[in-house]
Amino acid sequence: MDTLKKFELMEKIVRELEDLQHSQQAIIQKIGKIEVDNIELSDKKLDQDLPDMHQRVADNLDTIKSILDYFAEKTTNFGSKNNVDALKEQQAIDGVTGG
Repeated sequence: MDTLKKFELMEKIVRELEDLQHSQQAIIQKIGKIEVDNIELSDKKLDQDLPDMHQRVADNLDTIKSILDYFAEKTTNFGSKNNVDALKEQQAIDGVTGG
């Protein structure tokens, strides 16, 4: 895999991790809303299971954030080390000139 394609794939993974992070945040918010609604309802099964669900999703979110931070930094460093901006410029020039 050439350097530019590798960098673009790394950027794609960063975007997917960001999307995953947002999805997990939305799940936590939904669980929280159900927990609040259940305060009035007082369903024992929900009282028992929702806090555990909330904690597991929160733990997953922490893991996703850690992976995202690591991989975003790795992607940035890879781009800098391999002068990806110059490679993109050259690719654009080659596309125009047919090179």
